[in-house]
Amino acid sequence: MTMGLPEKLAELEVEYSRTQKNKATEVHLGLLKAKIAKLKRDIEAGVGGKKAGSGGFDVKKSGNASVVLIGLPSVGKSTILNALTSAKSKIAQYAFTTLTCIPGTMKYKGAVIQILDLPGIIAGAREGKGRGKEVLAVARKADLVLLILDVFQPHFREKLVEELAGIGVRLDQKPPNILVTRTSSGGITINYDKKPTHLNDRIISSILNEYGIFSAEVAVRQDATVDQFIDVLLGNRTYAASLTVMNKIDLVKPEFLKALDFPFVAVSADRNIGVDELKEAIFKKLCLIRVYTKSRFEDANEIPLMMPEGTTVLQACDKIHRNLKDEFKSARVWGPSAKHPGQKVGAHHVLKDGDMVYIEKK
Repeated sequence: MTMGLPEKLAELEVEYSRTQKNKATEVHLGLLKAKIAKLKRDIEAGVGGKKAGSGGFDVKKSGNASVVLIGLPSVGKSTILNALTSAKSKIAQYAFTTLTCIPGTMKYKGAVIQILDLPGIIAGAREGKGRGKEVLAVARKADLVLLILDVFQPHFREKLVEELAGIGVRLDQKPPNILVTRTSSGGITINYDKKPTHLNDRIISSILNEYGIFSAEVAVRQDATVDQFIDVLLGNRTYAASLTVMNKIDLVKPEFLKALDFPFVAVSADRNIGVDELKEAIFKKLCLIRVYTKSRFEDANEIPLMMPEGTTVLQACDKIHRNLKDEFKSARVWGPSAKHPGQKVGAHHVLKDGDMVYIEKK
């Protein structure tokens, strides 16, 4: 009987778990990881069998940023949504009250932030249990993931992170600084900016060959792991910030919270405790800046543009008007990023929170 993809995956995972981890087996282990990741991708895409459940809930992204609430059933996600926004998500004291994606809007410090309440996830969500794939797929598009914990189940954070990682969502990580450029000939050339501790030429070449790449130039610009290198080759990973929220804190003594060894925002959404602190934490984690625009003869606009930290003047032009970038000549800036009021700057000047900018056209 021909072995199907799930059976092949299970066999490889067993082999990986049974293989001793040492210097002599590092190439074999790296190759097993590459094969496992490739099979998972093929199963998700429906290669060689019934296509996996698609996509997720039909949610249109809106506002300046999108935030999703991820947690087990009955941890209080709907109550948190209602406390943060004007949404009226159904609340009840039993599991799976929320059966679809419910959006709400949080307005804070000039930002319009979309908050999405999703059904609770259970173990095996990444395999599709309890509509898990649909729930987790929404998280792939989010700017920030709120990991919602019940105060009586404080150690489920790692399980939530694991389920998200299973569908390619990497929390609180940056995309690996690795560049793989296919070439028509010449074999595989590898350059390292730093001395690697996890990768070497044999591991990289073996993994590339597994993915059908026999000629390429590879630039490894950080001390990357095997998993990070595979992530680059797969190319379907997303990276998002996260914030852990501990709900129902009114039901325990303060000493209990002090004993927990990870950072979190403490709230009781039902009693409106800590909600303002949570709003501030969300705003800070999204790293949004407020930039005010000014015309030649008028004062600054009272309503700021909300943009990601690190935005340049030229990127701000796109936000102001789609044709302004083509007409850009220079800009004048007042505020934290300016060396002096009204400093004349170029297109690549990086703006800061609270800046006022005037764009001069050609």
